[in-house]
Amino acid sequence: MSLNNKKKLVEIAKVVCRGLRKNSTKAERIFWEKVRNRKFCGKKFYRQYPIFHDITGKETFFIADFFCFEEKVIVELDGKYHQYRLKEDEKRTKILNHLGLKVIRFTNDEIINDTDKVLLKVKESFYT
Repeated sequence: MSLNNKKKLVEIAKVVCRGLRKNSTKAERIFWEKVRNRKFCGKKFYRQYPIFHDITGKETFFIADFFCFEEKVIVELDGKYHQYRLKEDEKRTKILNHLGLKVIRFTNDEIINDTDKVLLKVKESFYT
């Protein structure tokens, strides 16, 4: 991919990520409040973070709901939309795993109804 095309892809990712941050779900806002500014285990989390790759033969990106670079952990919060994307999500997870990243998924309901349990599972993922 040419440098110019790479710059365009990065700009597209920035715009998409900003839009997603502006339109956060309730579950995303709850989780973000718990992990932002190193509040959780002293770890830095990024919200709506682009992960670039070319594993499929074409330079592209995925947007992680939350990403802890230090632990190489992606936290995905799945709403009802993901019920219809199970195969796509599975393929995406395999690619991200191939890149050395661990993906853990929670439903929006889990975040809203039992945030402490979710945070415990995230913490456990740092050590497994």
